[in-house]
Amino acid sequence: MSVLKCWTGSMAMLLALTGGVHAEMTVSQSNDPTAALGVNLATLLGQEKAALGAVDGERLEEIVTPPKPKAKTRKGAISYDKDWLASLPAPKGGAEFECLATALYFEARGEGIKGQAAVAEVILNRVESKSFPRTICGVVNQGNANGCQFSYTCDGQPERISEKRAWTTARKVARAMMDGAPRQLTDGATYFHTPAVRPSWSKKFDRTAMIGSHIFYRAPVRTALN
Repeated sequence: MSVLKCWTGSMAMLLALTGGVHAEMTVSQSNDPTAALGVNLATLLGQEKAALGAVDGERLEEIVTPPKPKAKTRKGAISYDKDWLASLPAPKGGAEFECLATALYFEARGEGIKGQAAVAEVILNRVESKSFPRTICGVVNQGNANGCQFSYTCDGQPERISEKRAWTTARKVARAMMDGAPRQLTDGATYFHTPAVRPSWSKKFDRTAMIGSHIFYRAPVRTALN
């Protein structure tokens, strides 16, 4: 039921609030129904005035003020702020979840909620690409003779979680992204780097976004003509 109908219903119930004032209106069956209608309207307005006088001031203001329509949120939209993060349930999961959460913590915990979601998009986009391993853990731990895709996995340093709040954020973001949150930040990116470096591949790939201190890219679409 619309808010306007609800408000109209409240106005219709106003007379009943006084507990003893009733209004009744009939239509004349004569050739001039307006005469009887005018008399009944006058009676009705008098009764309504009496009813209004019997209602508490605050209650009266509540009844006669139309309710404000609720703000509409675009379906699937995410605010990437503290309120959104707080609305998420306590995260949990298996090995794949732990791999994603750990990657977000070590690769992007300084990037905030939005930056971590963007990195999660890259990892999940890679999982769906034929050019990368088919699992999150496979993508995160991928490496070759030239090094690792994610530096923290082979930098020789122990992976210690020392920032509890950042770890909670990374886990919540990871869980939300794995559970189907829309990937709406990086436009299908499968690569990223910081402005401090400029890898050779970045000249050949399509730049899709810059979020925080990360620049995102996707491989160019190849056709039969190129």
